[in-house]
Amino acid sequence: MPNHISVETKNNYSIGRFTAMACPCEILIDTLDKAEALKLTEIAYKEARRIENKFSRYRDDNIIYKINHSHGEPVLVDDETALMMDFAEQCYELSNGKFDITSGILRKAWTFDGSDNIPSSIEVKSILEHIGWKKVKWSRPNITLPAGMEIDLGGIGKEYAVDSTSKLIKQATTSSFLVNFGGDIACPHPRINNQPWVIGVDDPENTGEASAGKVSFYQGGLATSGDARRFLLKDGVRYSHILNPETGYPVKNAPRSVTVIADTCIEAGMLSTFAMLEGENAISFLKEQDVKYWCIP
Repeated sequence: MPNHISVETKNNYSIGRFTAMACPCEILIDTLDKAEALKLTEIAYKEARRIENKFSRYRDDNIIYKINHSHGEPVLVDDETALMMDFAEQCYELSNGKFDITSGILRKAWTFDGSDNIPSSIEVKSILEHIGWKKVKWSRPNITLPAGMEIDLGGIGKEYAVDSTSKLIKQATTSSFLVNFGGDIACPHPRINNQPWVIGVDDPENTGEASAGKVSFYQGGLATSGDARRFLLKDGVRYSHILNPETGYPVKNAPRSVTVIADTCIEAGMLSTFAMLEGENAISFLKEQDVKYWCIP
């Protein structure tokens, strides 16, 4: 067995595991055939790493690096990258500018490590001039990013990887399965005998150690947004890592956690993030979307 993945059987299904995109990844498969489980896990691993390598802002050899270092010159992108840009633009428009893939540059001011290091208003304000999707010229297949600006697909990349991996595995097996990349989940069709996969909802007060509840998940996509792992705490005030691109500061009164079930993982991720960006209006926003959701204030 390749040392980058592991496979085990549990009850009446198999679990394939590996690490990618800085998170634990699992493939749950309705089979006790270890060879099949290994094959499907390898497919998932290769696709997760391919997408990570292509769209990570931490690399210096991919299309994101090329765009972010284009110094205002147009960059020709491939069809898959164009699809991501189209979706990012759609998210920007649907969220009235609150979801903005150019806002990742705020990391230069904010480091959400659980400390009390709140940046100065001067520091935040100096970055705001380099934020705003409306300043980007996107005319498929060319993107022109003003000098000093960056794009960051971290807000949609993992969910896209989940859906893409699910499609590939579906082509390779008739067994039912579930893809779980760090809590972002896809399941294209129900299990044998229509049994649900039971998904634990992370307790933001005891993240990684306790569950706030369980979800019976049959089919579709599931995603969670929250501040359990990334926050600042100063003078009793908790600062979420969900930032408003217009102010440069954390969204006020945002929920601790929002979990959404939708048709696809990327749709669920979009809606859960939108809800967080709505702050105190998160629940009313979710009620309007006609989706199943769990919101922890």
